[in-house]
Amino acid sequence: MGSKIVKIRNWQKFKELINTQGLESIVYNIEQNGLSESRELTVLRIIAPLKDGYYIFIDFPKEDKLGETGIRLSKDNFGNRYIDEKDVIDFLKHQFNKKLNICSYWTI
Repeated sequence: MGSKIVKIRNWQKFKELINTQGLESIVYNIEQNGLSESRELTVLRIIAPLKDGYYIFIDFPKEDKLGETGIRLSKDNFGNRYIDEKDVIDFLKHQFNKKLNICSYWTI
């Protein structure tokens, strides 16, 4: 695998790249939003390990969903917004191959 790291800012471009590469697995990470007072878990990072390097897409909240992917944000009992892992997995399976191996960064 190559060692380059490429950040792609547009979901459609990222999706097209993944769909043309025959990807077998993809990794996601839900991260704290440093711009929110309560450090909500509302930032999604998706990493695609391809032959020539790692391709990374980062999505940020926009109102009650993520701005590029449209994944909805949930709220806990205290009103803090967060991204539900099940929503991420369901979204990725729908966007790509249902047989795609989807892993949280922490479970690799």
